[in-house]
Amino acid sequence: MSAEFEAAVLPHLDAAYNLARYLTRNPADAEDVVQEAVLRAATYFSSFRGANARAWLLQIVRNTAYASRALVRGAVTVALPAEEAGAPITPELIDHGDDPEMALRKREDHARLGRLLAALPVELRETLVLREIEELAYKEIAEITQAPIGTVMSRLWRARRMLAAAVQAEEGR
Repeated sequence: MSAEFEAAVLPHLDAAYNLARYLTRNPADAEDVVQEAVLRAATYFSSFRGANARAWLLQIVRNTAYASRALVRGAVTVALPAEEAGAPITPELIDHGDDPEMALRKREDHARLGRLLAALPVELRETLVLREIEELAYKEIAEITQAPIGTVMSRLWRARRMLAAAVQAEEGR
């Protein structure tokens, strides 16, 4: 790899994995998607002319994730609980200064958010992840998803509304 490629792409690998994980809903598949996307990015880096390497890489990740989903469309997968798989499905976001009750509450909140996000339709989930978790601007999201800015705004509004309704429904139980 060239030094230019490393400087442009490698700082954004965490964002690439994050997007892939939310799109595929599986850490192992996300790693495969990111690996394939980085290979594609390395192959086509000489044609990269944009000023925003992050948006360019995330667009490649998105396209790779959709292509990989098309390949396994007919496959049936069974999710294993974290304890059986030997590793947590989502990273633990625990402050070691927390008492046990607070650590448990944070872990439950994180798992709840992941579950609610996973229930959203993929185009809404990806838009929400890019905006709220990756903190991209509407213009960057529009570039990545190849959708007009108005569509990005509409998807964000719908995703937020669906997420809020799901939270209210859970709390109502």
